[in-house]
Amino acid sequence: MTFIEFKKCLLDAETSIPKFCKLIKVSEKNIQSYKKKDHIPNAIAVAAACFAKMHNLGIDYKIFIDQLGLVIKTKPGVGFAKKKEFEK
Repeated sequence: MTFIEFKKCLLDAETSIPKFCKLIKVSEKNIQSYKKKDHIPNAIAVAAACFAKMHNLGIDYKIFIDQLGLVIKTKPGVGFAKKKEFEK
């Protein structure tokens, strides 16, 4: 799936990239980086296509996704936290 096809799926699901990212707990920067590549990763493409199909069928997919209890992945020491440790 190309980035343009991905965005069309999001439009069909009546959501935006920021809302999609918040829902699936993925960095918006991560998703935006796929603009430069030839395709969207399979898992992201499947999610977007399923959201569009579910929306077209009148299913509120957001409730199902919220029930999964997804968590944002973070790497230890990312950002300024590690730098502050060295300043002490």
